Amino acid sequence: MRVCELRQKEVINICTCKSLGCPIDVDFDCKTGRLTALIVPGGAKFWGCFCRDCEFIIPWECIRQIGTDIILVELQEEKCKKK
Repeated sequence: MRVCELRQKEVINICTCKSLGCPIDVDFDCKTGRLTALIVPGGAKFWGCFCRDCEFIIPWECIRQIGTDIILVELQEEKCKKK
């Protein structure tokens, strides 16, 4: 699977049944070449328009399943990290 294919899938938190959006980037370990996290944009600053002020960093261990159109993750707390 390519990173561009991941960006087209919606991320759903199975703990809250809430959509977090679609991944905008990935984090990976340069030494091993393995993905370590998905990065999903957080809430928008101004009525869903303009720029976003934070993002969700979803560790790879929290990903439960990657389907054809969604990614299921298990996050007990949805913490939006400031950029």
